[in-house]
Amino acid sequence: MVPMLDRIWFPLSLTLWIAAISSLLVLLSGVTIAYMFAKRDFRGKRLAELFVTLPLVLPPTVTGYILVVLMGKNGFLGQLIFKMTGTGVMFTWQAAVLAAYTVSLPLMVRTAQAAIEAVDREIEYAAYILGRTELETALLITLPLAKRGILAGLVLSFARAVGEFGATLMLAGNIPGKTNTMSISIYSAFQAGDNELAQVLVLILILMSMLTIALTGRFANRKKFEV
Repeated sequence: MVPMLDRIWFPLSLTLWIAAISSLLVLLSGVTIAYMFAKRDFRGKRLAELFVTLPLVLPPTVTGYILVVLMGKNGFLGQLIFKMTGTGVMFTWQAAVLAAYTVSLPLMVRTAQAAIEAVDREIEYAAYILGRTELETALLITLPLAKRGILAGLVLSFARAVGEFGATLMLAGNIPGKTNTMSISIYSAFQAGDNELAQVLVLILILMSMLTIALTGRFANRKKFEV
């Protein structure tokens, strides 16, 4: 019998590792996308917003299926990655990161976009008058003023990555000691009748979710995002 601590530690550490990497990618790309949506009017903007937001409303299994089609050995991206690296990403922890990133990105984009749009334009105009470029204004003025919304989006994205199940199961599979995240381990334990392990993992996820709610409430402002 594998000790209970060992059966908990691997899925917990793997889940936190996947969520951390996914959240970093979401932060870097999500804030950039949110800024473009908030500050630019371009052809196809509504369609782009639709595609970014779609994973938020699609069933996770549908999102997972789309990712499998794209990243599988016969998929366009899958073939491209195989040619570049000599290996695929299916059924690896990297695939779990991709799944977590895909489903959590919309939370960051929508939250950060709202925060950026709430920044007073007069402050940005003043920076332009003083000779700041748009990039300097964004980095020194806009994003710092929108930090509460960005942090709230980051926390929500991290929580979404931690709890991801459907897309991860389809893309990364359920390989013990390799891709079994906490959500997948709960499912496996329930299927095997191991209620003790399932209950412990569920309790951990509930506590993490409560912490997420508390942090989000702290970062988010009701009406405006403060300086």
